[in-house]
Amino acid sequence: MNQLNVNLPELPYAVSEAMNRLRINIKFCGKNTRKILLTSCQPNEGKSTISSYLWKMLAEAGFPTVLVDVDLRKSVMKTRFQMDYDDDTTMGLNHYLSGMAEYEDVVYSTNIPNGYMVPCTQLLENPSALLEDVRFKELLNTLSENYRFVIIDSPPLGSVADGALIASLCDGAVLVVRAGTTPRTLIKQSLYEIQQSGCRLLGTVLNRADVKGRAYGKYGYGKYGYGYGYGYGYEPKDKKNSSDSAATDKNSSGN
Repeated sequence: MNQLNVNLPELPYAVSEAMNRLRINIKFCGKNTRKILLTSCQPNEGKSTISSYLWKMLAEAGFPTVLVDVDLRKSVMKTRFQMDYDDDTTMGLNHYLSGMAEYEDVVYSTNIPNGYMVPCTQLLENPSALLEDVRFKELLNTLSENYRFVIIDSPPLGSVADGALIASLCDGAVLVVRAGTTPRTLIKQSLYEIQQSGCRLLGTVLNRADVKGRAYGKYGYGKYGYGYGYGYGYEPKDKKNSSDSAATDKNSSGN
């Protein structure tokens, strides 16, 4: 198995604790919840960041976990993970779906213990037909047999139809919502699409929530907030416009 080296910056304490809560909630969803979709209503809500750190934390907790980058139109994983590979020669999900590679060619080990990845190495303009092909379903099923968790980073539900299509093949979904920017109507529509796909809603993440006054001792929880469930958010100092991390309550609803 080929290897990819990834580099995720260390999270602030409060955000790390919030992500750990998300990890625990996912763990408690049951042994049959293996293929987990992380999606959002619209771009730049933080789903890829949350997918990445959830994958890392599950793997570091001892669960063999594979991250599948299915945001085939606008993947940010290469930049997010600071991965150095040749786009023209490295096989990814795009090659597998196109019939140019097989399962063993596109699943990579990483420098994260128990962490594996199926990257997107080349963007596709219209991957919907490829995602509807039986090869994609077979890939997810095989991954779920070989790994405890399959974390799937998908396109936003409100942008393209890919997200709902992917959701129909998953055991559960987590919806990422950015505080103060995502319209309520769009949230309701996204929740409806998840429901219609037949995928179980595991919970929601309120990202970049600012709830001052809920401080918790010296750890500085006051800057991070509750919301659609139980959420925290942060913005890296060196990337003011980047997507950020948050946590979820698996029992939260879309109300």
